[in-house]
Amino acid sequence: HRSVIGKGQRCLLSVPNTDLHRNAHHSSGRFCSQSSQPLGVKVLPLRISSIGHHFSAWNVHISRSLRTSPSLQAAPVPLFWIIVKPAQKLLAIILGRSIRNWWKALPPNKRELFKESARKNKWKILLGVSSLGVVFVMFYFTHLEETPITGRARLLVFGKEHFRELSQMEYEMWMEEFKNQMLPETDARYQVVERVVGHLSESNKDIPEVSALKWVIHVVDEPGVNAFVLPNGQVFVFTGLLDAVSDIHQLSFILGHEIAHAVLEHAVKKASLVHFLDFLSLIFLTMIWAICPRDSLAVVGQWIQSKLQEFMFDRPYSRTLEAEADKVGLQFAAK
Repeated sequence: HRSVIGKGQRCLLSVPNTDLHRNAHHSSGRFCSQSSQPLGVKVLPLRISSIGHHFSAWNVHISRSLRTSPSLQAAPVPLFWIIVKPAQKLLAIILGRSIRNWWKALPPNKRELFKESARKNKWKILLGVSSLGVVFVMFYFTHLEETPITGRARLLVFGKEHFRELSQMEYEMWMEEFKNQMLPETDARYQVVERVVGHLSESNKDIPEVSALKWVIHVVDEPGVNAFVLPNGQVFVFTGLLDAVSDIHQLSFILGHEIAHAVLEHAVKKASLVHFLDFLSLIFLTMIWAICPRDSLAVVGQWIQSKLQEFMFDRPYSRTLEAEADKVGLQFAAK
């Protein structure tokens, strides 16, 4: 995730890193196709004229109009937590440092009394810590839901309605940024993307999560090799991607991959896990700053903790989401 400061409150959701589709500016609710040579195939310009067949009219509604929602009266819950997260870490550091300074300021006899009291009540302390661990475990398992299509268990901390609001805010931000670069509906490149997305949605309309979304097509005149689909179904494709793929099948798979991210609600899942882990890390962060004798050692300990979280949880989970989107996206394109 990354924060964008401008008019109003704007925020991007967490995005997973990937080899084939690496993220731009680290965030989520969009997932970007950044590979300059998709699927290892030699890159050739996409020739619009090569699409000789014409898809029949579908009963799928693809919106071309640009709509904006009314101003939000309050920031969505995910946005609130993303904003206050730096303050949470700062408070954890201050609390841990205060505990360390308090311990250093204690006379030796009071330290011994405190240690003796801790030894006498070690079972009570252990019971309290264990109870806290049980609460976290119960919270985790009571917030598990089934992933659409795949049926895999997933952690959901925030409500989906909050992410719809956040997705709308991000959509309006992108529309403001690219308002002078949007291709018209009459452009051949726009029509290619419209046909592919329409064909994908029509071929997979038997899946409720696909038919429930209203797909909004936007083709941006940008050289970057990029495409992403917001959780609300807004599709953004850069012309650089159309120049990079060699045929309509590669484009279909890439858009199928991005649509799979939206249908499987990966933005909600990723943000939920990150928030859950960040909340747990506050406890360890406080302990690090309380135990380490010097601030320099505490900074090193904090860096080690962040790297352990990244390599043990964040990256493996991101790869899991990307592999899931690859599998489901390929199924969408194959149909």
